[in-house]
Amino acid sequence: MSERVIITDVGPRDGLQNQPKILSVEQRVELVQAIAAAGVPQIEVGSFVSPKAVPAMAGTDLVFAALDTAGFTVPTIALIPNMKGYELARAAGAKTVTMVLYASDGMAQKNAAMSMAEAEDVTLKILALAKQDGIDVIATIAVAFACPFDGPTDPAVVEIIAAKFMAAGADQVVLADTIGAAHPQQVRDLTAALVARHGAEKLGCHFHDTRAMGLANVYAAVESGIRRFDSSIAGLGGCPFAPGASGNVATDDIAMMLQQMGFDTGINLDKLMQASDLAQALTGTAPGGRSKAWLQSHLAKQAG
Repeated sequence: MSERVIITDVGPRDGLQNQPKILSVEQRVELVQAIAAAGVPQIEVGSFVSPKAVPAMAGTDLVFAALDTAGFTVPTIALIPNMKGYELARAAGAKTVTMVLYASDGMAQKNAAMSMAEAEDVTLKILALAKQDGIDVIATIAVAFACPFDGPTDPAVVEIIAAKFMAAGADQVVLADTIGAAHPQQVRDLTAALVARHGAEKLGCHFHDTRAMGLANVYAAVESGIRRFDSSIAGLGGCPFAPGASGNVATDDIAMMLQQMGFDTGINLDKLMQASDLAQALTGTAPGGRSKAWLQSHLAKQAG
């Protein structure tokens, strides 16, 4: 039996929030369904944020409703910024929410108009409420390696936050390289330290490919024992509140690499290419994975 790696595609949320073209609810649902058809085990389908701040995420409740009506069974995730977002996600039927923590005050202020400590307090309150409501909470630590406002992040700060939220009962703690500034040795050092302390089961990573090191950073984390990763269909992505943040590491690339390394992702690469094509057609800006041209050629030869 191959060892399992869980990939969460965040394209329908992180991927779409920074695109110039705003997709309709129907288009967003179509993209989610195409990603699911490829066997991706988890999908972040939207966020409950102010539509004025992030217009592309308006109507996320309608996305959840449409998926529910269609009998959608793949686990879905909603990002929330605060208690109001949690209440909206709960009302929409979300079973898992992602709450963002910050390894710098600069990013906390720019992204959520609160301090690091305030974001932690809100997340702790949401965690307690979610336990009662039967909702899982993912605590994502933004700018875990570097911040566009405050510079390099002290790994000790990240380790303290991770320990705090592991102890508080977070179902998962994700290290986010929000601006794609990490390098593989940094990633290996931090992830190895956290795995040694907490085990790998509840730890995950979220990488951007700003400096073309997204896939190398995934590999470094895999070497440390991490088995949960966020990625984005066709390399869509970028944070509207983090200058310089470009696309997430592409699901196309990470699925191919992990499968070639012998891991079980549950993903059908042929169908993933169809979802990648759809993401490119819908947005007009999705770059596609770095491996996409080779993958399509290789899959075509196999089929022929």
